[in-house]
Amino acid sequence: MNKSTTRLDPKKRYLQVALNGTLEDAHEIISNLPKSDRIIVEAGTPLIKRYGEYGIRQIRNWYEAHLSGQVLAPVAMANVSANSVLSMLFQSALSGTATVQKSTPQTIQKDEIFPYIVADLKTMDRGETEVEIAARGGASAAIALGTAPIETLNSFVEKCEEHGLDAMIDMMNVEFPLSVLRALKKVPPVVIIHRGVDEEKFNREKQIPLHEIRRIKGNYNSMISIAGGDTLREVQRSFFNDADIVVIWKSVFQKADDTVALIEGFLKEIK
Repeated sequence: MNKSTTRLDPKKRYLQVALNGTLEDAHEIISNLPKSDRIIVEAGTPLIKRYGEYGIRQIRNWYEAHLSGQVLAPVAMANVSANSVLSMLFQSALSGTATVQKSTPQTIQKDEIFPYIVADLKTMDRGETEVEIAARGGASAAIALGTAPIETLNSFVEKCEEHGLDAMIDMMNVEFPLSVLRALKKVPPVVIIHRGVDEEKFNREKQIPLHEIRRIKGNYNSMISIAGGDTLREVQRSFFNDADIVVIWKSVFQKADDTVALIEGFLKEIK
């Protein structure tokens, strides 16, 4: 497991809020999140493709400030162009601030909550390089796809461990997740069972394969994350079937006034 103070507790259950829109959206949602050690924040794939490493860093900084009780300043950089982001990262690299830092233990005060940020890279190749991007952005965990070559997954898991990140492997479109896990040199701390957005949209009969939870847990100690179910009923079903983490995203893109009540409703389902 991740050796940093932000590692997941296998005895707890978590709600993961995926931020897939703009940085304006992310800023507003983070500002309204309840303060809970059971909430994980995800820099989603569309957001990372739009803003890159800079987007991961912004989400980390905002969530950290929010948990510490600070009022978040109005977002000023959300409409930044791709060229501007590249320029900022280049200047950061020149100044030496963009070096990869290995996570180190911190002193935890009682009742203090540290931000846990997942970078959904959906890595398919260049595992080491993409883990370094997540690490520089301040992520606590990174995601690779289970359909990636085994060599990539082994490299990804090893590099995550080296940099103090939790490796997560997403089994979307993988028919037999156990066959992937058995081929790995080291099993990741988290395995994701995932029904894709397009699968849900264009194939209404496609179900989240919740039966895989017990199969995996019967063989490994990995935590199980469920993605692709966004209703309260689906969250309940996932936890009833022994999931450790449930990912939501569509539900939080409501009016800001509704976000807190909505997420608090989900948290009540986490026992």
